[in-house]
Amino acid sequence: MAIAVVLFLLVVGTVVFHFASPWWFTEIASHWTNIDFTINLTFWVTGIVFIAVNLFMAYSVYRYRQRKGSEHKAVYEPENAKLESGLTILTTIGVVAMLAPGLFVWAQFVSVPDDAMEFEAFASQWQWSFRYPGADGVLGTADIEHITERNPWGINPNDPNGQDDVVVKRPTMVLPLDQPVKALLRSRDVLHNYTVPQFRVKMDMVPGMVSYLWLTPTRTGSFEILCEQYCGLGHHIMRATVNVMEPGDFTTWLAQQPTFAETQQQAPADIAAGQQSYAVCASCHGASGEGNRALNAPKLAGLQPWYIDRQLRYYQEGVRGSDPDDTFGQMMAPMANMVASEDARRNVSAYIASLPVTTPAETLPPGDIARGMRIYQANCAACHGSDGRGSWGTDAPALARMDDWYMASQLNNYRAGIRGSHDGDDYGYQMLSMVKAMRTQQQQDDVLTYINSLR
Repeated sequence: MAIAVVLFLLVVGTVVFHFASPWWFTEIASHWTNIDFTINLTFWVTGIVFIAVNLFMAYSVYRYRQRKGSEHKAVYEPENAKLESGLTILTTIGVVAMLAPGLFVWAQFVSVPDDAMEFEAFASQWQWSFRYPGADGVLGTADIEHITERNPWGINPNDPNGQDDVVVKRPTMVLPLDQPVKALLRSRDVLHNYTVPQFRVKMDMVPGMVSYLWLTPTRTGSFEILCEQYCGLGHHIMRATVNVMEPGDFTTWLAQQPTFAETQQQAPADIAAGQQSYAVCASCHGASGEGNRALNAPKLAGLQPWYIDRQLRYYQEGVRGSDPDDTFGQMMAPMANMVASEDARRNVSAYIASLPVTTPAETLPPGDIARGMRIYQANCAACHGSDGRGSWGTDAPALARMDDWYMASQLNNYRAGIRGSHDGDDYGYQMLSMVKAMRTQQQQDDVLTYINSLR
């Protein structure tokens, strides 16, 4: 009797939870309504079977329960052609009802319209970058063997079709409204997945091959791109944004992005000009970039030029230094504007990178180096490297031989949301999550002690 009641309550609770649940589909933003129909049909078929089977079980348990004084006994019936035929027919109808619509949807899914515009999404741990065809309307060939610091997309430099390709290094892409688009999907390292929940389509990105999907965006807005294949430690922070715009706005945005040829033809940095610009920086950061804690000016010598350039740009754009609690960042923002042009940033960054790297004094109390090593190697090393030298591949700056007091202040800023919360901080937001690997101040001190040992 009790089991019958439990089964009945299970069915009732499931039905109530379904209709009262706050978890529903996101509002659709593409033409793939038939995917929603297929999913809903599958849900209703399985849902009806779930209810019917459990209610029948509850009835059977109650109806044929053992009673005191009852002479009823179970009857062994190895075959029942009528029952088996009925179950086979009902099961076949249910399976066909679930699978047949999916076959028609799949036929549409693999049949890309002739007028679809192509773009490429390129995934790597744990970032997104994008590429669009240029004036010739053709994407150039690409392969991971061509990947360098200046060519993170792996575009074949010898393919003339790739020279005018429009490239986007930031985790932001744009699509035109009501225009069929075909997404070519590549992975640099491990299995990833391109998913935008509102588009209702997704596809795995397999190293060594190019997969694809297509869709027609049906409403403007900003939507989040997710990786829905576990791709390593930073899987949960591998996110980007797709903005659906009116066709005219999309054309304007596309014209503002650099071509592959423009990124490769960039003039070499002028270190002499950078040295002149650095004269202003030296008043706080030191003539050799050694830093000055009294002025809260961190050590710069040893940082990669691309990282210095990006931080200067962040200060100029208000990504850093705009938070009211970032007192020292607010002081830095006007100084960064003294090298406001792209060339000036590149020149001063190159000069700083040319400065001799020295080892700063340790200023923090020593922590547990063994525990710090475990935390660092399990979390930080995935981006910053096991040796703390950083990597352009993961856009992670060098940590070894940097000021420990400054790293401590920035970790605290990330933890407090002072840094990394701005919408334009493409990579800092990842640190908002990763900093939680150090749950206590003591653990943070332990990690910094270990980083100090990497000198």
